[in-house]
Formats: sequence, structure tokens, C-alpha cells
Amino acid sequence: MGATLLIMAAGMGSRYGGNKQVDGLGPNGEILMEYSIYDAIRAGFDHVVFVIKPGMQDLIASICGDRVAKKVKVDYVFQDFTSIPSFYHIPEERTKPFGTCHAVLVAKDVIHQPFCVLNADDYYGVSAFKTAYDKLQAMKAEGEAAMVGYMLKNTVSKNGTVSRGVCKSDEQGNLTQVVETLKIKLCENGEIRDIDAGEPGTLLDPEGPVSMNFWGFSPWIFGQLENYFHNFLKGLAPDAIKAECLLPVFVDTLMHSGDLSVQVLTTDAQWFGVTYQEDKPNVQASLKALHDTGVYPASLHE
Repeated sequence: MGATLLIMAAGMGSRYGGNKQVDGLGPNGEILMEYSIYDAIRAGFDHVVFVIKPGMQDLIASICGDRVAKKVKVDYVFQDFTSIPSFYHIPEERTKPFGTCHAVLVAKDVIHQPFCVLNADDYYGVSAFKTAYDKLQAMKAEGEAAMVGYMLKNTVSKNGTVSRGVCKSDEQGNLTQVVETLKIKLCENGEIRDIDAGEPGTLLDPEGPVSMNFWGFSPWIFGQLENYFHNFLKGLAPDAIKAECLLPVFVDTLMHSGDLSVQVLTTDAQWFGVTYQEDKPNVQASLKALHDTGVYPASLHE
């Protein structure tokens, strides 16, 4: 059995101040998603799906898609308003996509095997993909999922607040709660706090697991996701022009209804990403070190 890698690359990157999905950060201009694809293919994944905005396909194909297509199957799907059901009237002022649930849902017609979902603008680490692939091969067809968890302290930015799915799990390693936390701040004293309701905020456990949107699902999830997304749209106020339907909230809802069990996959992989332009130098240095130490070849473009 194979496995699919679904890469969510349609985000606008507003806090970053540019299109970070296609910003070359590796020593040879590699973009972050190239590392995820490289690690996934060597772990056993045989299909890559890019979720992108309309007009991006030629760019993504030229940067990495055409090269990847020589090794595994590649599909492009588009996150735009054409996939919104007809019962929902899109406000004229709305320009923002409908979030990560919508991003996954637009790929339902091209994915027919277990798959992982992740962000285009994160580096997840080599071992995370092998761990995820092995879990996908053992996953039941219905009612089961997985999440690669990272320690909160390894996912914050000193350059501003970040959004994370703060998680809890039981003694067996099953996820019990995901709380989408939108303003997590690394304080000068080293504490990490949720300041969404104002400062000083709520103290968070730096060792606790968080979701970086690295999920493992079977195709069964698409039916559940479609129902959830439709209900989300039906509940939106007419002036909700920025509301998003988010994967962590969807997973948490399905868990609490008893329809889904989620195993937290632990990994010693190093995570890093670019939320802000000021994060870029550290990410570039980290990627160069991984090439220099042989984790990756001299260039991913060869």
C-alpha cells in the first residue's frame, strides 16, 4: 500500500510579509516544501498533492513539481471559491480562503489511499516522515487518525506570536484534546503564554505537545470533513469575512463525538519554520547545517 503527501500551500502568509511558500531558504534556493517532499519519498510516499491558489501551478511546477513528477505521481488542486457549495453566499468583501479543512477537502477526488497533511512553510524533520508512513500502513480504514506532535518550546518564535493546536493526550498516547490557540508568545523570561485574551495571559507547558498540522488520515475522513465544513458554512454570520474552518478544531470535534481516535506520534525530529521575515536567517542557517552534515545531499535540485 502506498501513501500520499498533501501539502497545503495556498495560504497568504500575511504575517511573513510575502509568499513564503516559494521563498528559497535552502543553500541552493530550495523551498521548505522540497525538504518535506524529499523526506516523504525516501520514507515510502508515492504520491504528492499540492493544494495551491489558482495561478500558482506553473510556478510550483517549475520550482519542484516537474522534478518530483519524475519520481512519484503529482497532482495539483486549487483552494478557491469555486469549491464552495452553492447553498452558501460568499460575502463580496471576503478574500481570505476558508482554512485548512477546506484545503484538505479540495483534494478528495485525487486521494484514494492513506495520506498525510502538512503545511508548506514548515520543516518537519526526517524521522517524522518515516514514523508517519509506518502508521499509515497500519491504520484502520475508518475512525482512526494520527498526529505528529512537537514540543511547544520548539515551535515558538522570538519574533512574534504564533498559532498552535495545543494538545493533551492520555497514558496510551491517544489524543484527548486540541485547542487552537491563536496568540502564543515567547516571553523575555522564557515563559510561553497564551495572550489571546490580553497579557499577561495563560501560562502554557513548554514540554507539552502541539499540532503543527502534520496529520495522518484515511480517505474515510473526507466524508466526515465535508459534513463538518458544510455545517461550518451554515453557521457563519453574514459578516464573518475572515472566519476559517480549521483542522485541529475539526479533529477535536470528531474525537469528542466518539467518531475518531487519534494517536500522537512522538518524534525526535527537529521542527522549524518561518512565521515572520525575522525568522528567515535562523532557518537558512539550520538548513545549511543539515546539508553540511550529510542529512541532505549538496543540493535537492540535482
